[in-house]
Amino acid sequence: MTADEPLYKRDPEAWRDHLAEGNAKQARKRVGADAILRDEGGRILLVDPDYKPDWDLPGGMIEANEPPLDGVLRELNEELNLQLDPSDLTLACIDWVSPHGPWDDSLMFIFDAGRLSSTQLAHLEPDLSELRRYTFLAPDEARDRLRPYVWLRLEAALKAAESHTVAYLHDGRS
Repeated sequence: MTADEPLYKRDPEAWRDHLAEGNAKQARKRVGADAILRDEGGRILLVDPDYKPDWDLPGGMIEANEPPLDGVLRELNEELNLQLDPSDLTLACIDWVSPHGPWDDSLMFIFDAGRLSSTQLAHLEPDLSELRRYTFLAPDEARDRLRPYVWLRLEAALKAAESHTVAYLHDGRS
């Protein structure tokens, strides 16, 4: 091998070390994933977490190296005792949220899980260590309970789900 050959050819181990060093220096993003869950009448499920003052969609923050779809499924199981198949969810929205307050930027996903069956509804069981309660609301009522930026994200996700597209937002706006 000659010195003019690229590092990945002449020293694969040094190349992997170089990549690992670059990876360690790159920015990390927080990632969250929520789900749109509806009852048989089409009302949207909102949760009232005990760790913050506002109502929200079910879901939460994704763990390190966890795919967003896996994370939202885990969160739904933890928060509501709801087990869904990955094929039950469709990506409806991705929102890049700029830095604000103490938080760095983040990527927020919303998956549409459609309507829950009567059996699924009967077995919903909120984790009382995390949620005070949950309720199903019409979109107008949901808008009144959600923080404005969460409502913008949900509204875009609902429109995208209806049109079988995916909304891409920047701070809740397209």
